[in-house]
Amino acid sequence: MFRIRTFNQISVRGLERFSRECYEVASEIGHPDAILLRSHKLAEAEIGESVKAIARAGAGYNNIPVGACTARGIPVFNTPGANANAVKELVAAALLLASRGIVDGIAFVNSLSAEMPAAEMGALLEKEKKRFAGNELRGKTLGVVGLGAIGSKVARLGLGLGMEVIGYDPALSVEAAWRLPSEVRRMENLGSLFQRADFVTLHLPVLESTRNLVNAETITALRKGSCLLNFARDEIVDVDAVVQALDSGRLARYITDFPHPRLLGRTDVLSMPHIGASTGEAEENCAMMAADQLRGFLEHGNIRNSVNFPALELERTGGCRLAITNRNKPGMLGNILSILAAGGSNVVDMLNRSRDDIAYNLIDVEGSPADEVLGQIRAVEGVVNVRLIPPPRC
Repeated sequence: MFRIRTFNQISVRGLERFSRECYEVASEIGHPDAILLRSHKLAEAEIGESVKAIARAGAGYNNIPVGACTARGIPVFNTPGANANAVKELVAAALLLASRGIVDGIAFVNSLSAEMPAAEMGALLEKEKKRFAGNELRGKTLGVVGLGAIGSKVARLGLGLGMEVIGYDPALSVEAAWRLPSEVRRMENLGSLFQRADFVTLHLPVLESTRNLVNAETITALRKGSCLLNFARDEIVDVDAVVQALDSGRLARYITDFPHPRLLGRTDVLSMPHIGASTGEAEENCAMMAADQLRGFLEHGNIRNSVNFPALELERTGGCRLAITNRNKPGMLGNILSILAAGGSNVVDMLNRSRDDIAYNLIDVEGSPADEVLGQIRAVEGVVNVRLIPPPRC
């Protein structure tokens, strides 16, 4: 029986992925095998010795102490792409709000008196509507920074609106490249994209290389009168630089999902309360994906969408499986296999992958290795943890 501790409210459809025969799931549970959460700021002290994995039902993971987890051999999972459609649709709304006088127009109508005669109101609206005139998106250039699960959808959205779409992603994967329509023109650097785009939308994770990516220096490359959209993370944009760009007229408008005190009350800023992924469908998708990833790891040792471990999935052969995490240094796998051979364990199948300083191994063996053999593997210098996974039963 696996035990899952939840933080925050997790979608029922996600929790239903855990069978009652094999899982106990609760917000208060002792000695959990895994943690499933959303936005809860997870402290190291909350990660007990029994915890083998942590899953975040969402793309961001800055609320989890990943470094501490890696040191203990605990994979951290996220759910990239599960909320992509929700964010894409909000970006669509933001583009329309940025190009048309929708917000100001609605505010004007709501300021009128309900006592005003309908004919008089109609005449006034006809007279004043020119104050809220805007521009069409068709024919404008959309610059997408970050071409992953969300960025690629936003790129397709722009093409569907009749926009010219250009993109920049310094770490574009082969998988992400396949998702991109051929009509999207790739830029070689951020400055080139900023110079050509009427609208720039950000879809990047927070890394040391992306923190304050839009700053006082880079923002000078923006086309004068352009619009910046940030539905990624607040740390990617330097607010002081945005304020200066708005004051100088280099930026015509800033639309963000991350309000800041310095931006409140400005007519050239639209701030939303971090609602990019706030749809019922997105919450369900994230919860189901996170639950499936935890199940795959706990039941079979497989790793998919981990932010600190290599991706590794091996079909079960039906027998016992060893899941071993070790420091990524020469000779480790050879030592482990030698111990297994000396202990009489025949290896049926295996897979090994590494990521940065961590290596991860799945080794299927005939029978079940003796406790003494497992102890010898754990004693090898550089081995972080060893888990014996019995034949599938869930």
